[in-house]
Amino acid sequence: MLTDTSYELLRLLASPVVAVTSASRGRLNGMILDSAIRASISPQVPRISVYVHKWHLSHEYIWETGVYGLHLLRADQFELIHRLGFVSGRERDKLTGLDYRTGPLGVPLLEDCRAGFECRVVNTMDAGASTCFLADIVATYPKRDGDIMTADYFRANLPEAWREEFAKNYREAQERIAQAPKPTPITWPGPRRD
Repeated sequence: MLTDTSYELLRLLASPVVAVTSASRGRLNGMILDSAIRASISPQVPRISVYVHKWHLSHEYIWETGVYGLHLLRADQFELIHRLGFVSGRERDKLTGLDYRTGPLGVPLLEDCRAGFECRVVNTMDAGASTCFLADIVATYPKRDGDIMTADYFRANLPEAWREEFAKNYREAQERIAQAPKPTPITWPGPRRD
């Protein structure tokens, strides 16, 4: 993993580790990220933004549909992070065997998490290697209590057997980001109309 002083200081700004679920054309996917940010302080306008790398299957699904599920994870959910975060949804169905239900927006909502949100995209921003999806929170689903999984806690307690795989995936992502084009203004066309 590449690092320097700026990078290490920016790590202090990381959000909780969350699961993002999406669906498009009858297919489902889930992924892990630590770039979910509360985007409003008003309870009348609940919003969140997530940065999703463009090479992820979830990016494709969110871009096409304009909706996603976001799940706050508990500090004991290492297995779920490994399942959703260490392999691409292009390689296997990551939700098979997990307890979830389909919400009104058509996205899978995980049953075992700290809380879930159904989100509808209202705007996007190109961030080079990723897209920022700003979304209204359409529905909130409180689940089981527990401490929230943070990036620091995850890195400090990552099982030894997964460390090499995690470092490899992280290096590959850093290399892709370094090669990504500079951000350009984009206009999101809205959900795909079939």
